[in-house]
Amino acid sequence: MTNAGNNSEEPISFVDKRKIDPETGEVRDPAGAADAAAPAGDETAADAEERVAPQAPQSGLDGDGAEAAAEAATVADPATELAERTADLQRLTAEYTNYRRRVERDRKTAMDTAKAAVVTELLGVLDDLDRAKAHGDLESGPLRSVADKLIEALRKQGLEEFGTEGDAFDPNLHEAVQHEGSGHDPVLGVVMRKGYRFGERVLRHAMVGVTDGVGDTAADTTADAAPAAEAAAAEASDADAGSSNQ
Repeated sequence: MTNAGNNSEEPISFVDKRKIDPETGEVRDPAGAADAAAPAGDETAADAEERVAPQAPQSGLDGDGAEAAAEAATVADPATELAERTADLQRLTAEYTNYRRRVERDRKTAMDTAKAAVVTELLGVLDDLDRAKAHGDLESGPLRSVADKLIEALRKQGLEEFGTEGDAFDPNLHEAVQHEGSGHDPVLGVVMRKGYRFGERVLRHAMVGVTDGVGDTAADTTADAAPAAEAAAAEASDADAGSSNQ
């Protein structure tokens, strides 16, 4: 009886030492199999203390804390940060100002180009008005009023006419189809067709006839008169000498 009672109280344990798992057919790890076969009651005191004892706080900072500390270390003082932000604001302001000026310049260029195209189409009308004025058709009447209003409106938009008799010849503005004289000081002798420009843009060159300037004409006249004056002076000297001899 006693032996039977003792045997019933003692736990019965066994260790499966088979190298191949009968269920999966895989080779067992001897160390893992031993650990798995070990009863829970065999936990050592050292393992229990390690499991029960609270973990000591880690020294230093974790990854996030170290990154935050590095960022904080790189942040400059408030005065330097304010200077950097001020420089960024000034750079953005300058870029916006340049952009606005460039847009305004492009817009003005497009407007001037459109105006010049319209005015160029009206140059033939202005030529007809000039011919009518030369024939006396614009002395009075409603046509004169219309012509004056049209010319005034075009001038307000920036249209300028050039090419007047006596002006110095400029190959950038005038187209010479006739030339008289030596050409040392060329001026406009006759204007066959006026020229027009819109601002700095030349819409049409003036068609002119070129002649010598007043200075060259006077110089030529003086050069021709010099021999005659010398001859008259010589004759006067001979006459005075003859009078003295008598």
